[in-house]
Amino acid sequence: AFANINSDLKIAMGYPDIDPSNFQLLNALKQTNPNLKTLISIGGWTWSGKFSDVALTDASRTAFADSCVTFIKQYGFDGVDIDWEYPVNGGLSTNIKRPEDKHNFTLLLQKLREKLDNQGIIDNKHYLLTIAGGAGNTYPNNVELSSLHPHLDYAMIMTYDLHGTWDTYTDMHAPLYNNTDASPQYKSSVDSSINAWKQASFPMDKLVMGIPFYGYLYSSVPNNNHGLYQRFSGANSISYNLIAAHYLNQPGYTRYFHSQSMVPWLYNGTIFISYEDTQSIGLKTDYIKSKGLGGAMIWELSQDPDKVLLNALYNGLQ
Repeated sequence: AFANINSDLKIAMGYPDIDPSNFQLLNALKQTNPNLKTLISIGGWTWSGKFSDVALTDASRTAFADSCVTFIKQYGFDGVDIDWEYPVNGGLSTNIKRPEDKHNFTLLLQKLREKLDNQGIIDNKHYLLTIAGGAGNTYPNNVELSSLHPHLDYAMIMTYDLHGTWDTYTDMHAPLYNNTDASPQYKSSVDSSINAWKQASFPMDKLVMGIPFYGYLYSSVPNNNHGLYQRFSGANSISYNLIAAHYLNQPGYTRYFHSQSMVPWLYNGTIFISYEDTQSIGLKTDYIKSKGLGGAMIWELSQDPDKVLLNALYNGLQ
């Protein structure tokens, strides 16, 4: 993550100076685990600007899909992940957006599926096609979830950043459930996001829940309500390993756990940190299994080098 889209509307390496060696190292992991599948993810927050043009015509969709097949064959990937952030509206202000994106996205995935399947017949293997999709209610309204799922193996729902530095008040990063608290701002949760996809007729066994291995740290937070739903002066994302090293179990910091939203936070009277821990991940893996979801997705592995959250996630899914 991530490949970019060139001016010719074909896939291009995002970092041509280092990508080839990284691709090689990534695929070398198959020597340890022959069942490992690797995909190239295209787009992301930064590089979704040209997707609307890519999806616009049959010719542009065909050229893009052909370039993806050539790319994965050249670099040894097992499929393609499309991370268009976001069709119709949302994402960076500089992104090209059209109302037609809603249907054109389905047509783009259909074309990719067709081209991947054609190559799969030649190579006697199944090439994977996945997407990363938005949480909340906007994304399901801007794409055709009921029509595009037959073309996909999985969809990763980005159930994190439900609250963050862009807010006016401190809040929980990825609450599992909505709560009944009086809050000065909008509410969103993993559960409400997944239900929105379900109501749009997306099959739950193809839906993969996103789990963050990072949190948000807010500073100059007034000492009210243990720091929750308070104004702040500055904020930034912070990886779990830095939270564990510098804030967890440190003098002055108290861990709180929301009994309805099922996520923790830390507070010391001025600094508020919303994050995931082994308890909240255990509750999310219980949810994944109870709802029959396809599994879990992480953003991202390097933020938990000691595998504290990773092991909790793996063990919880057994």
